[in-house]
Amino acid sequence: MFGFLKGKEKNNSKEINEQEFIMPIEGEIIPITEVEDPVFSEKMMGDGFAIIPENGLVVSPVDGEIMNVFPTKHAIGIKSKKGFEILIHVGLETVNLKGEGFTVLVEEGKKVTKGKELLRFDLEYIKKAAASSVTPVIFTNAKSITLKKKGKITLGESGIISIQ
Repeated sequence: MFGFLKGKEKNNSKEINEQEFIMPIEGEIIPITEVEDPVFSEKMMGDGFAIIPENGLVVSPVDGEIMNVFPTKHAIGIKSKKGFEILIHVGLETVNLKGEGFTVLVEEGKKVTKGKELLRFDLEYIKKAAASSVTPVIFTNAKSITLKKKGKITLGESGIISIQ
């Protein structure tokens, strides 16, 4: 389970280097503070960034383990090998879609490597049926996230953030 659900302390392990984290969705990176949902923009769940997706594929940004697949299929939690907890939340208010438009490709407890396909979603459906397709990527137990790149980033690209 994730630290934000249990009230765990911040991760004290080493930082993830720029090559250990890759872009999980092709699209445009925006600062988390620009997300139109205070839960994310005010960093209530943790620091991170958001992506305006260009297609409906989510891959694992790190080597790690699937810790949580939400029953409504709109979000996946991953724990990296270094202990960072990463929540990828496709769209805003997508929990209300009750899983429609989402196909989960992994199971909780399974090990994953960077680039492994985790989830597919119908981007056009999300754009019509949800509040937004903007996809927050939250580090629930990291001390700080620094965006190194902005704008359009390709799927699997590294060097986009530094994490402590």
